[in-house]
Amino acid sequence: MPTIYLVAGARPNFMKIAPIVRAFQAQQALSFKIIHTGQHYDRDMNEVFFEELGIPQPDVFMAAGGGSHAQQTAKIMIGFEELCMAERPAAVLVVGDVNSTLACSIVAKKLDIPVAHVEAGLRSGDMSMPEEINRLVTDSISDWFFVTEPAALAHLKHEGKPDAAVHYVGHVMVDNVLFQADKLTRADTSGFDTAPFKAARTEASQRYGVVTLHRPSNVDDAANFARIGAALRELSSELPLIFPVHPRTRANLEKFGIDLGPNITLAGPQAYMAFLNLWKDAAVVLTDSGGLQEETTALGVPCVTIRENTERPVTVDEGSNVLAGTDPEKILFEARKVLRGEGKTGRRPHLWDGKAAERIVEILARYVS
Repeated sequence: MPTIYLVAGARPNFMKIAPIVRAFQAQQALSFKIIHTGQHYDRDMNEVFFEELGIPQPDVFMAAGGGSHAQQTAKIMIGFEELCMAERPAAVLVVGDVNSTLACSIVAKKLDIPVAHVEAGLRSGDMSMPEEINRLVTDSISDWFFVTEPAALAHLKHEGKPDAAVHYVGHVMVDNVLFQADKLTRADTSGFDTAPFKAARTEASQRYGVVTLHRPSNVDDAANFARIGAALRELSSELPLIFPVHPRTRANLEKFGIDLGPNITLAGPQAYMAFLNLWKDAAVVLTDSGGLQEETTALGVPCVTIRENTERPVTVDEGSNVLAGTDPEKILFEARKVLRGEGKTGRRPHLWDGKAAERIVEILARYVS
């Protein structure tokens, strides 16, 4: 039976591979192995996700760890090359746009192993984003492209990819959020560390908002971070906010001396289910995350994206997302529209139905079985 290497390395990958793993387990044409590169290597960033998403322990853990982009990518490439040469897979499946995606795609292609890219064709047009470079390079050498939205189809066509290799399948991230949201209806949420925050506001019939920020352009630049922080502080006087803080973001809050005020509750990094339980009932989500733009659209939660661009335009064109940029006045304007009941509700895009992973595995079986 042909074996597919399913590569994951960082937090966004884990949510994307979970439904693919379930789809592999439900069929008998292909076997698979989970290759964890170790790009995110602390418990809060990986082990807990495997546990609560129901992903089997990785068949291989490479423990690449941190370092600069070049150092990390190089370590992953060296380790993955040794692995592929020792046991050659029928194909390598990569997801998203992290360094592991790029590194393992290059290695596989140079060894003449077919590469399948899930979430192919997304483009922000912003070459200052490391993720954009990873997307472009990965798609330039991939053999099969699994696409989440119409704009991605257009990008791949413009870049000359053969129609027969491009498959519009829906979105595995949406598969996962729908699956986990259903599980959450039967779960005991009282042990989540943000449960007291949510319970207090629910009991008082008080709305709240959720914030996430981690993009270097937003949090590594003192002036930009201060401006965004000022907008959040002003908004929090009208709507209590909770902010699960990325480690680098927290360090910069302290380094730059940014005071978010008394109405923003700072929390640590959240496990997937705890965070889903928090944001699914928020009045608004303010974020610079790519994945959260899609997840909020899947559940119809208003989202204000604090970025100048998005590689996920379907969330704006059809979903519940608005692109506010980083200007404080625009951030406040869009958030206040939501609070007045004038925000977008949108709809779930075509094929965001929870079955994308099944389509992907069915197509892969035709290619390699």
